[in-house]
Amino acid sequence: MSESRRDRLDQPREPGRVQLPKFDPEAFGRWSEGIARYMGTAKFIVYMTVVIAAWFAWNTLAPERLRFDPYTFTFLTLILSLQASYAAPLILLAQNRQSDRDRLSMEEDRRRAAMQKADTEYLTREIAALRIALGDVATRDFLRNELSRLADELDEAALRREKRARAEWDEERP
Repeated sequence: MSESRRDRLDQPREPGRVQLPKFDPEAFGRWSEGIARYMGTAKFIVYMTVVIAAWFAWNTLAPERLRFDPYTFTFLTLILSLQASYAAPLILLAQNRQSDRDRLSMEEDRRRAAMQKADTEYLTREIAALRIALGDVATRDFLRNELSRLADELDEAALRREKRARAEWDEERP
């Protein structure tokens, strides 16, 4: 059966079950964040101020038969209260979504920091192992120093031989 039982018109509905409209919570969250973001701008404050000023002006300066809020701005108070009663939960929803994003971001940062720490510790151990291994291996500087020392010893030995040869030469001559 391709249709579920509740979608069929030839089957009675279950009594007492009210089906609420379905909505995408993510789309609603993005929408609420957009409203909260807009309500936090200077543009919103300016527009709201212009609307309230126009409301005041119309309901105080217009002829009485054209005024739509004749009872000391009762309708304006009602509209502003209604706007505030919807704005507060939307702002809270936007803040909750932002705190969820912040929490996920912090968890990701912690995970990356732990990975970087593990990588750093691994590299430190590898460098220490290489230093220990290089302690047993002749380095370029060590070889240069040794060759230089040997060259100096050979020069000194050559000078001694030369002096000995001169001394022998001088002794053979009468």
